[in-house]
Amino acid sequence: MKKFTVPRFLIAALIVMTGLVLSSCLNDDRQEIPPVKLEDVKGSYKGKLIIVQGNIKKEKIQDFKVKKDTISFAEFPVEEIVKNVVKDPVKAEAALKTMGKIPYDLKYTASVNTANNVVELVFAPKTLELKIPVDGAIKNTSVVLAAKQKGFFVGMDQSLRYALVADKITVDGTALAPYEAINYNFPFCIKTN
Repeated sequence: MKKFTVPRFLIAALIVMTGLVLSSCLNDDRQEIPPVKLEDVKGSYKGKLIIVQGNIKKEKIQDFKVKKDTISFAEFPVEEIVKNVVKDPVKAEAALKTMGKIPYDLKYTASVNTANNVVELVFAPKTLELKIPVDGAIKNTSVVLAAKQKGFFVGMDQSLRYALVADKITVDGTALAPYEAINYNFPFCIKTN
C-alpha cells in the first residue's frame, strides 16, 4: 500500500490562505459605534415592566414617550396601588375601571457619560395623586414615588433602562400600614420610532 504525502509547500500555502481569509473577516466586523447624544433619548418606547411587591412579581409591556426632560405615561400602572388601598378584589377591579387611564409625567435631568457611551438620567419624581372610588366615596390617595438609582440610555443598542419605587401611600391623610414598597423596574425598553 502506498502512503500519500502532501508536499510541504502546499500545506504552507493553505495555512497562509486561511490566515488571510480570517483576517479579512475580522476587519469586516469592526464598525464604529457612534457616540451617544442627549437628543438620542427622545422618542416613543415600548418595554418590559417588572412590578415587584414583596414575593409577588408581575410582568407586562409598557408604552411611554420621552421628551427633552420628561418621561410621559399615558397610562401609569396603578393596579397594585389601588389593590393596596382597596383590599376587596371585586371593589378594587371596579375602582380601576371607573378611574380609567391615569397619566403621569416623570421629570429627569440628563448628562452624557462619554466613557461608557450612555446618557445618565437623574429623576425627580413628583407625588402621584389618585382619587379612588369605593362604596360611593372617594379615597384621596397620595403615592410618594422615588428613583433610588440613575436611569441609562445605552448608545450601543439604543435602549432605555430605569426603575421607580412607590415608597409610601397615604389615604385621606393617613399613611397606609402595613405597607411594602412597590418596585417598578424597566430593565430594557426599546424605541418604537
